[in-house]
Amino acid sequence: MTTSALPIRKPHVLADLVAGSAIREAILVVGYAAFTGLFAQISVHLSFTPVPITGQTFAVLIGASALGWARAGAGSLLYAIAGVAGVPWFASATGGLKIVSSPSFGYIVGFVVCSVLVGMLAKAGWDRKFLGTASAMVLGNVVIYAFGVAWLAASIHVSTSKAIALGMTPFLAGDLVKLVLATALLPGAWYAVSKLSK
Repeated sequence: MTTSALPIRKPHVLADLVAGSAIREAILVVGYAAFTGLFAQISVHLSFTPVPITGQTFAVLIGASALGWARAGAGSLLYAIAGVAGVPWFASATGGLKIVSSPSFGYIVGFVVCSVLVGMLAKAGWDRKFLGTASAMVLGNVVIYAFGVAWLAASIHVSTSKAIALGMTPFLAGDLVKLVLATALLPGAWYAVSKLSK
């Protein structure tokens, strides 16, 4: 018997393909939080909205697919808690308790739920095909926007339609780019794994 069947056995995510210890698991969780924080520094502020364009969502989505729901959920929770505690790894190197009252904190809460959902879908094999990956990315974004837009509306006291105009519509084009990148990277990685295992 060989290990050639490993990449197609379920439920596996990319991170499961390398055996490791509890230390490795902790490194993956912390690494995911740091990866999200790093991509948060790719930040562009728009004059008409309090919510910046960042690379966080791409990091959350791609990382959750690679790690699975448990590691990604723990990593996103660590990112949120450590950031609120003062680690300056939110957008524009910010952190601290004051972020909880900011208009954009709902997106950070959404990252936690999104990472669990997308990680579960990846563990079910959605990230191995283009259509499945695209669907997982769309669903993940819907979760992030559900939390982000609701928090934005409550934070600055505007209607839901106004919050959508401020906190979702300006970012849809960027989300499409991230979706295209994810649908190339994830199934491509699985294809490479299947070739290497033969």
